[in-house]
Amino acid sequence: MKLKCSLHWNGINYHASLHKGVSLTIPIAPGKHPRAWFSSPFSIEPVVIGDWVGEVSRGAPVNFRNVHLNPHGHGTHTESLAHISQTPLAACEAVPNPWIIACLCSVEPKHIDGDSIILPEQLQEKWQKAQALVIRTLPNHLDKQTQDYSGTNPCYLHPDCGPWLVQHEVEHLLLDLPSVDREQDQGLLSVHHSFWGVPQKPRSHCSITEMIFVPDHLPDGLYLLHLPVLPWQNDAAPSMPCLFPLEPHSHGN
Repeated sequence: MKLKCSLHWNGINYHASLHKGVSLTIPIAPGKHPRAWFSSPFSIEPVVIGDWVGEVSRGAPVNFRNVHLNPHGHGTHTESLAHISQTPLAACEAVPNPWIIACLCSVEPKHIDGDSIILPEQLQEKWQKAQALVIRTLPNHLDKQTQDYSGTNPCYLHPDCGPWLVQHEVEHLLLDLPSVDREQDQGLLSVHHSFWGVPQKPRSHCSITEMIFVPDHLPDGLYLLHLPVLPWQNDAAPSMPCLFPLEPHSHGN
């Protein structure tokens, strides 16, 4: 079945073909997933009760397994401002409507004093008005899907990017990095705080999604974003962002 929706954004009418969605979620499996923050590996283990083992291959009638997952350290996840505050806001509550207009921007980070940094002027060059910003860093290596970022000082956003995002009314930020801030920054978390307005002007309707992967074949520009987040009562939860190409059309079509 081929479904198509119509929408109006920034004075232009668009179609979005809902059968053409492209997932930005990184699949995870034991031994094959990105890691960050020195989290222990993702694992799936059968439940063991006495002599009973929850594996069909070991004689059980069903597979019955425990999953060890750290949402911040094991792949694609979405965060609320509860990540840096005492506000009890589940990650899913920061995305009350999962259908969002998004701008995809590809950016080659600048190398400054040994660090790899994204500057606000680089975002400005590619920006089109939207509710969400999706950042694809270049080069776009496939090893983003399995890399262990722990202790590597990966690319991050310059502190001035936070105020830029607020100024441009970006409510949802998605990027293919383990964090918007430097891995070791003495706990400042400048972009986290400025983006979420913590503590002065909290933006509880805003979210940050990290460790996505944007395929090369998607061009920069506007998309319809679907951002479902698992309803965990936690500051972060696994999510499944998906982009749908937008096609301009007239009222007569």
